[in-house]
Amino acid sequence: MKSFATLLTATLLAASVSASAADAPAAPKVDLVKGAASYAAVCVACHAADGNSTVPAQPKLAQQHPEYLLKQLLEYKSGARSNPIMTGFATALSESDARNISWWLASQKAVPGFSKEAGTVMLGERIYRGGIPDRTIPACAGCHSPNGSGIPSQYPRLSGQHADYTAAQLVAFRDGTRKNNAVMHDVAAKMNDREIKAVSDYIAGLR
Repeated sequence: MKSFATLLTATLLAASVSASAADAPAAPKVDLVKGAASYAAVCVACHAADGNSTVPAQPKLAQQHPEYLLKQLLEYKSGARSNPIMTGFATALSESDARNISWWLASQKAVPGFSKEAGTVMLGERIYRGGIPDRTIPACAGCHSPNGSGIPSQYPRLSGQHADYTAAQLVAFRDGTRKNNAVMHDVAAKMNDREIKAVSDYIAGLR
C-alpha cells in the first residue's frame, strides 16, 4: 500500500509539473534572417555591417547579450533611455523587430579592441578588478566578469568596447543624463574624469 501511495504521489506531482509547463507562455520566436534584414535597413550605417562599429562614439554591438540589447532598444522606444537618434530608430521598430535584431547581433563575432593609454592602464586595471574601496566603488569585474564578457541577461559584455563610448556612458550615468540603471548611476557618481577614462581604456583592451 505504501509503495502504491508513493507511486500515486509521484504521478500526481509529474502531472502537476507537466500542467504548469503547458500553462507557461511560450518564449517569443526569433527570426535571425529577419533580424539581419532589419539591421541592414536601420542600424548598419552607424554600427557597421557586422555590429563592430569603427566609430569610437558609436558602440560595438556584435556578440552582446541579446536580452541586454532588447532592453535598451525598448527603453529607447519608451523614453526610459534618452538619445534623440536612437529614439527615432527604436520607435520605428516593433518589439519583434527589436528582438530579431538583438539576437542577430548576439550571433555576430566581436572584434577585439586595444587599450591605448599606457600611462593610466594600471589605474584602469585596479578599478576594474578591485574597485576603489575607500569610496565604496565596487570592482567592475564583479558584475561584468574578469574578462569583460558580462553575465547573460543581467550585465552587458564590455570587452573590446570603444573607450570613448564607455567613458561617455559612465559620465552620463554620473551626471544623471542616462537614467535607466540606478546601480550604475551610484557607481559612476563617485568617479572622477581621470578614473572614468582610465577604466574605459582598460576595458577596451579586455578579451
